[in-house]
Amino acid sequence: MDKLAVMIMAAGQGTRMKSDLAKVMHPLRGKPMIHYVIDTAKTINGDPIVVIVGHQKERVMQELAASRVRFAVQEPQLGTGHAVMCGLQQLQEQTGPVLILSGDVPLIRHQTLSELWHHHRQSHAAATVLTAMAENPHSYGRIVRSSTGNLEAIVEQRDASEEIRKLREINSGIYIFELDELRRVLPLLSDQNDQKEYYLTDAVRLLTLGGKTVAAREGSFQEVLGINTVQELQAAELL
Repeated sequence: MDKLAVMIMAAGQGTRMKSDLAKVMHPLRGKPMIHYVIDTAKTINGDPIVVIVGHQKERVMQELAASRVRFAVQEPQLGTGHAVMCGLQQLQEQTGPVLILSGDVPLIRHQTLSELWHHHRQSHAAATVLTAMAENPHSYGRIVRSSTGNLEAIVEQRDASEEIRKLREINSGIYIFELDELRRVLPLLSDQNDQKEYYLTDAVRLLTLGGKTVAAREGSFQEVLGINTVQELQAAELL
């Protein structure tokens, strides 16, 4: 299997965990959840693996010192698009595709990521988004597909019409981008939004507006669940 560059977003504080501990450091089955994401990235021949740190960065970096990963620092944290801008500083010599993962999504499986990568290559896409069908898609960005099955748009809940809110296919926040395409659109991102942040979903939008193919591959909703609260962490323990 070819090598695949990987970025893992792990800079967030995780305020909804009601804890001072960085979110990705919360233990799942006896070890910090970030380890599961790194281990899965290694099973698909992820190399190099860049972990984007911010909140409690020294503690996270110390925890991962033996993991043979690179670190990029995101300070302040200005959104997912900004995180990837920071991560690219550790991939300056890299070409080809990059897989973008979240450090708080520890249940993602090797098989799912392998299938996403295969679909990306088969589609000759500039980017490929991992999606899932949700029983209750409230708060998730919705996937709008074209008649060919490729991705037309990711529409956030707050921006969605009533018709789009009825869609159940959601954005997992896991992507593969061709690095040359990513480097081209990231400088075009804007923080002119409610959160004053740079969103990676806007990079997807810019690619589609530019006529580039953005593919979408459906995975399991259970696998792409982000762990944002103690209750979600406890539920993941049982899976």
